[in-house]
Amino acid sequence: MKRLEDKHIAVIGSGVMAGAMIGALLKNQELPPEQITASDPYPEQRELVKSKYGINVTENNQQAVKNADIVFLAVKPQVIQEVFQSLKGKIPSKSLVFSIVAGMPISTLQKGLSHKAVIRAMPNTPAQISSGMTVWTGSSDVSEAQREQARVILEAMGKELYVGHEDALNMATAVSGTGPTYVFLLAEALVDAAVHLGFSRRDARLIVLETLKGSVNFAEQSDLHLAQLRNMVTSPGGTSAEAIYQLEKGGMRTILSKAVWAAYQKSQLLGKMAEEPPDSPLHIEN
Repeated sequence: MKRLEDKHIAVIGSGVMAGAMIGALLKNQELPPEQITASDPYPEQRELVKSKYGINVTENNQQAVKNADIVFLAVKPQVIQEVFQSLKGKIPSKSLVFSIVAGMPISTLQKGLSHKAVIRAMPNTPAQISSGMTVWTGSSDVSEAQREQARVILEAMGKELYVGHEDALNMATAVSGTGPTYVFLLAEALVDAAVHLGFSRRDARLIVLETLKGSVNFAEQSDLHLAQLRNMVTSPGGTSAEAIYQLEKGGMRTILSKAVWAAYQKSQLLGKMAEEPPDSPLHIEN
């Protein structure tokens, strides 16, 4: 018996991450497409998800959540106030609100929607191929059955980690949510360096991506600390030692740490901005 087969899901916002969730659930056959309704203000986007997934679509948020057991919020923080205006007090009392709105505190969601059972999660883009990493938490009003429903959704998209304190979601945004950006930038830089050495861009891309993939798989299957794994390929006076010297000299660890910290602070700021009116100093300055 599928754990969501008798549930109805409303998806508010039908962008990339919403599509990843819908596609993963349908691929795993957790529920039929007719039990999913996506709401989006843009006709072309509604038509796209309808044709791709065979689900119900609407431009009316209230219509979408009317009979929903799970309400999946997948909108930008900048438009969350509009969602609050349309849905406050309209979500069925026994429903679960599942939010992936970046930086948005559970207390703000509860107040804005007049709803208590709220889960907040931070997935990342590899969820589109069911290889994502999602960190999540929930309010004390979320039942164990609803937590299990959340796990079904998250496991369909990849790996999941429950945390007990909400600030870990801002931390996860900076590390795993933004993480693919760091990896893609590193991969891009390595490809450019390989092209500079003389490889074609196609061959350089293959070499770099397979190297990254193999290194991650090797680390996953090893019990060794990452520093020990690095030392395994760093011979005294060798090429790796010379390369690492240059990276450390350039401050790679410090720059990466600063980048993660900046992303963490931005995640906190997004939550604060969403609580302020559009003409507040927070919006004007940022």
